Amino acid sequence: MTARRDIWAVVPVKALGQAKSRLAGTLSCGARAELARAMLEDVLETLVQARTLAGLVVVTADAEAKVLGTRLGARILGDDATCGHTRAVMAAARRLHAEGREGMLTVPGDVPAIAPDEVERLIALHNAAPAFTIAPSHDGRGSNAIIASPPTAVPLAFGNDSFLPHVAAARAAGIEPTIATGLEGIALDVDGRDDLDALLRTTRATRARAVLMRHASRVV
Repeated sequence: MTARRDIWAVVPVKALGQAKSRLAGTLSCGARAELARAMLEDVLETLVQARTLAGLVVVTADAEAKVLGTRLGARILGDDATCGHTRAVMAAARRLHAEGREGMLTVPGDVPAIAPDEVERLIALHNAAPAFTIAPSHDGRGSNAIIASPPTAVPLAFGNDSFLPHVAAARAAGIEPTIATGLEGIALDVDGRDDLDALLRTTRATRARAVLMRHASRVV
Protein backbone atom coordinates (compact mmCIF):
# COMPACT_ATOMS: atom_id res chain seq x y z
CA MET A 1 0.00 0.00 0.00
CA THR A 2 1.26 3.48 -0.86
CA ALA A 3 2.32 5.48 2.19
CA ARG A 4 0.30 8.57 3.03
CA ARG A 5 2.16 11.87 2.90
CA ASP A 6 1.30 15.06 4.76
CA ILE A 7 0.01 16.76 1.62
CA TRP A 8 -3.38 18.44 1.80
CA ALA A 9 -5.63 19.08 -1.19
CA VAL A 10 -7.06 22.59 -1.51
CA VAL A 11 -10.06 23.39 -3.71
CA PRO A 12 -11.27 27.01 -4.00
CA VAL A 13 -14.98 27.37 -4.74
CA LYS A 14 -16.79 30.57 -5.67
CA ALA A 15 -20.57 30.99 -5.63
CA LEU A 16 -21.91 27.92 -7.46
CA GLY A 17 -24.99 29.76 -8.71
CA GLN A 18 -22.77 32.22 -10.57
CA ALA A 19 -20.25 29.74 -11.91
CA LYS A 20 -19.31 29.09 -15.53
CA SER A 21 -20.48 32.43 -16.91
CA ARG A 22 -18.47 31.76 -20.09
CA LEU A 23 -21.05 29.11 -20.95
CA ALA A 24 -23.91 31.59 -20.78
CA GLY A 25 -24.49 31.34 -24.52
CA THR A 26 -24.45 27.54 -24.39
CA LEU A 27 -26.28 26.49 -21.21
CA SER A 28 -29.05 28.11 -19.18
CA CYS A 29 -28.26 29.63 -15.80
CA GLY A 30 -29.86 26.65 -14.03
CA ALA A 31 -27.94 24.14 -16.14
CA ARG A 32 -24.66 25.93 -15.48
CA ALA A 33 -25.26 25.89 -11.72
CA GLU A 34 -26.18 22.20 -11.86
CA LEU A 35 -23.05 21.44 -13.86
CA ALA A 36 -20.84 23.41 -11.45
CA ARG A 37 -22.23 21.50 -8.47
CA ALA A 38 -21.74 18.16 -10.21
CA MET A 39 -18.17 18.98 -11.22
CA LEU A 40 -17.29 20.06 -7.69
CA GLU A 41 -18.72 16.85 -6.25
CA ASP A 42 -16.73 14.79 -8.78
CA VAL A 43 -13.52 16.57 -7.82
CA LEU A 44 -14.01 16.38 -4.06
CA GLU A 45 -15.01 12.72 -4.09
CA THR A 46 -11.92 11.87 -6.15
CA LEU A 47 -9.63 13.71 -3.74
CA VAL A 48 -11.20 11.92 -0.77
CA GLN A 49 -10.47 8.60 -2.49
CA ALA A 50 -6.79 9.42 -3.02
CA ARG A 51 -5.02 7.37 -0.33
CA THR A 52 -1.77 9.36 -0.31
CA LEU A 53 -3.44 12.66 0.61
CA ALA A 54 -3.56 13.65 4.27
CA GLY A 55 -6.77 15.65 3.98
CA LEU A 56 -8.97 18.04 2.03
CA VAL A 57 -9.60 21.76 2.39
CA VAL A 58 -12.43 23.63 0.67
CA VAL A 59 -12.06 27.41 0.58
CA THR A 60 -15.50 28.90 0.05
CA ALA A 61 -18.24 31.21 1.25
CA ASP A 62 -20.90 29.30 -0.71
CA ALA A 63 -23.41 27.59 1.58
CA GLU A 64 -23.99 24.63 -0.72
CA ALA A 65 -20.26 24.04 -1.22
CA LYS A 66 -19.78 24.13 2.56
CA VAL A 67 -22.45 21.46 3.02
CA LEU A 68 -20.93 19.27 0.32
CA GLY A 69 -17.40 19.66 1.65
CA THR A 70 -18.47 18.96 5.23
CA ARG A 71 -20.33 15.82 4.14
CA LEU A 72 -17.14 14.53 2.56
CA GLY A 73 -15.03 15.30 5.62
CA ALA A 74 -13.29 18.41 4.28
CA ARG A 75 -12.06 21.30 6.36
CA ILE A 76 -13.92 24.47 5.40
CA LEU A 77 -11.96 27.72 5.31
CA GLY A 78 -13.39 31.16 4.62
CA ASP A 79 -10.12 33.13 4.46
CA ASP A 80 -10.17 35.26 1.28
CA ALA A 81 -12.85 32.92 -0.11
CA THR A 82 -14.56 35.74 -2.01
CA CYS A 83 -11.34 37.37 -3.24
CA GLY A 84 -10.65 35.21 -6.27
CA HIS A 85 -8.96 31.90 -7.00
CA THR A 86 -5.39 33.00 -6.31
CA ARG A 87 -6.02 34.69 -2.98
CA ALA A 88 -8.21 31.84 -1.75
CA VAL A 89 -5.53 29.25 -2.52
CA MET A 90 -2.70 31.32 -1.04
CA ALA A 91 -4.70 31.89 2.15
CA ALA A 92 -5.04 28.12 2.53
CA ALA A 93 -1.34 27.69 1.74
CA ARG A 94 -0.40 30.07 4.53
CA ARG A 95 -2.68 28.24 6.95
CA LEU A 96 -1.19 24.85 6.06
CA HIS A 97 2.35 26.24 6.26
CA ALA A 98 1.66 27.69 9.71
CA GLU A 99 0.50 24.23 10.79
CA GLY A 100 3.76 22.69 9.60
CA ARG A 101 2.21 20.62 6.82
CA GLU A 102 4.52 18.99 4.28
CA GLY A 103 2.77 20.32 1.20
CA MET A 104 -0.34 21.46 -0.63
CA LEU A 105 -1.99 20.08 -3.75
CA THR A 106 -4.41 22.51 -5.33
CA VAL A 107 -6.85 21.74 -8.13
CA PRO A 108 -9.86 23.72 -9.38
CA GLY A 109 -13.41 22.51 -8.96
CA ASP A 110 -13.98 22.17 -12.72
CA VAL A 111 -11.85 19.15 -13.61
CA PRO A 112 -14.59 16.51 -13.25
CA ALA A 113 -12.75 13.72 -15.09
CA ILE A 114 -9.93 13.70 -12.52
CA ALA A 115 -9.30 10.16 -11.26
CA PRO A 116 -7.80 8.90 -7.97
CA ASP A 117 -4.95 7.14 -9.78
CA GLU A 118 -3.99 10.43 -11.45
CA VAL A 119 -3.75 12.08 -8.04
CA GLU A 120 -1.60 9.19 -6.83
CA ARG A 121 0.67 9.48 -9.87
CA LEU A 122 1.03 13.22 -9.38
CA ILE A 123 2.03 12.82 -5.74
CA ALA A 124 4.46 10.02 -6.64
CA LEU A 125 6.22 12.41 -9.02
CA HIS A 126 6.55 15.07 -6.33
CA ASN A 127 10.00 15.40 -4.78
CA ALA A 128 11.00 16.14 -1.19
CA ALA A 129 10.81 19.77 -0.13
CA PRO A 130 11.53 22.25 -1.47
CA ALA A 131 9.60 20.99 -4.49
CA PHE A 132 7.06 22.12 -7.06
CA THR A 133 5.02 19.86 -9.34
CA ILE A 134 2.60 21.16 -11.95
CA ALA A 135 0.14 19.57 -14.39
CA PRO A 136 -0.95 21.82 -17.27
CA SER A 137 -4.38 22.13 -18.80
CA HIS A 138 -5.05 20.36 -22.09
CA ASP A 139 -4.11 23.46 -24.09
CA GLY A 140 -0.83 23.88 -22.20
CA ARG A 141 -1.81 27.32 -20.94
CA GLY A 142 -3.47 26.81 -17.55
CA SER A 143 -2.30 25.26 -14.28
CA ASN A 144 -4.76 22.47 -13.47
CA ALA A 145 -2.88 20.89 -10.56
CA ILE A 146 -0.02 22.17 -8.46
CA ILE A 147 1.80 20.57 -5.53
CA ALA A 148 4.05 22.84 -3.51
CA SER A 149 6.29 21.77 -0.62
CA PRO A 150 6.27 23.63 1.64
CA PRO A 151 2.80 24.99 0.81
CA THR A 152 4.09 28.55 0.35
CA ALA A 153 7.26 27.59 -1.55
CA VAL A 154 6.19 29.43 -4.72
CA PRO A 155 3.87 32.45 -5.06
CA LEU A 156 0.89 31.36 -7.14
CA ALA A 157 -1.10 33.48 -9.59
CA PHE A 158 -3.86 31.69 -11.48
CA GLY A 159 -5.40 32.70 -14.80
CA ASN A 160 -5.90 31.56 -18.37
CA ASP A 161 -2.15 31.59 -19.10
CA SER A 162 -0.66 30.71 -15.72
CA PHE A 163 1.33 27.58 -16.62
CA LEU A 164 4.52 29.19 -17.95
CA PRO A 165 4.50 31.96 -15.31
CA HIS A 166 4.20 29.31 -12.59
CA VAL A 167 7.13 27.38 -14.05
CA ALA A 168 9.14 30.61 -14.09
CA ALA A 169 8.09 31.46 -10.53
CA ALA A 170 9.28 28.08 -9.28
CA ARG A 171 12.66 28.56 -10.93
CA ALA A 172 12.90 32.08 -9.49
CA ALA A 173 12.35 30.48 -6.07
CA GLY A 174 15.28 28.14 -6.71
CA ILE A 175 13.16 25.06 -7.48
CA GLU A 176 13.28 23.13 -10.75
CA PRO A 177 9.62 22.23 -11.33
CA THR A 178 8.42 18.74 -12.14
CA ILE A 179 6.02 18.95 -15.08
CA ALA A 180 3.42 16.18 -15.06
CA THR A 181 1.91 15.35 -18.44
CA GLY A 182 -0.38 12.60 -19.66
CA LEU A 183 -2.95 13.14 -16.90
CA GLU A 184 -5.93 13.50 -19.21
CA GLY A 185 -8.58 13.83 -16.51
CA ILE A 186 -6.73 16.58 -14.68
CA ALA A 187 -5.97 18.33 -17.98
CA LEU A 188 -9.65 18.68 -18.90
CA ASP A 189 -10.98 21.82 -17.27
CA VAL A 190 -14.47 22.80 -18.38
CA ASP A 191 -14.67 26.44 -19.44
CA GLY A 192 -15.94 26.65 -23.02
CA ARG A 193 -18.15 24.85 -25.51
CA ASP A 194 -15.27 22.71 -26.82
CA ASP A 195 -14.63 21.52 -23.26
CA LEU A 196 -18.24 20.38 -22.97
CA ASP A 197 -17.79 18.31 -26.11
CA ALA A 198 -14.58 16.85 -24.71
CA LEU A 199 -16.33 15.96 -21.45
CA LEU A 200 -19.08 14.16 -23.37
CA ARG A 201 -16.40 12.12 -25.17
CA THR A 202 -14.81 10.90 -21.95
CA THR A 203 -15.56 7.38 -20.77
CA ARG A 204 -15.24 8.14 -17.05
CA ALA A 205 -18.67 7.97 -15.39
CA THR A 206 -18.96 11.34 -13.65
CA ARG A 207 -21.86 13.33 -12.28
CA ALA A 208 -20.86 16.20 -14.53
CA ARG A 209 -21.04 14.09 -17.68
CA ALA A 210 -24.46 12.77 -16.63
CA VAL A 211 -25.72 16.32 -16.07
CA LEU A 212 -24.39 17.42 -19.43
CA MET A 213 -25.99 14.49 -21.21
CA ARG A 214 -29.36 15.45 -19.72
CA HIS A 215 -28.95 18.96 -21.13
CA ALA A 216 -27.27 17.95 -24.39
CA SER A 217 -30.34 18.52 -26.52
CA ARG A 218 -30.49 22.11 -25.27
CA VAL A 219 -26.82 22.91 -25.81
CA VAL A 220 -26.57 25.53 -28.54
